[in-house]
Amino acid sequence: MDIKLSQCFIAVDDHEAALGFYRDALGLEVRNDVGFEGMRWVTLGSTAQPDVEVVLEPPVADPGATDADRQAAAELLAKGLLRAVNFRTADCDATFEKIRATGADVLQEPMDQPYGVRDCAFRDPAGNMVRFAQPSR
Repeated sequence: MDIKLSQCFIAVDDHEAALGFYRDALGLEVRNDVGFEGMRWVTLGSTAQPDVEVVLEPPVADPGATDADRQAAAELLAKGLLRAVNFRTADCDATFEKIRATGADVLQEPMDQPYGVRDCAFRDPAGNMVRFAQPSR
């Protein structure tokens, strides 16, 4: 069986603020920006992985969701309890400094982890934790 990751989805409550992080701070390129039934999806990707996309979507991207479901998802997002994505980088420290220089919210400075990576973490504008890991040498 030959399967590959195609897309991952990240819940955001403000697409413009999210673009300031994912496009401007991280350097991902916008590949698509679509609206449908009052919702918006923005697809981004890295030139290093042209076949993998990160999709910024509403916290509940289902037009049939109840108001209670939307409220519950918004509360989880606001608390930072929804995970976003982990990126791999060749140089964790340089990546950290570049992202921190944009004013991004630092959650963890670079550190060596017992599970074999050096990583750091930021919070995106929606509250999602985004990690950047460098494999150990």
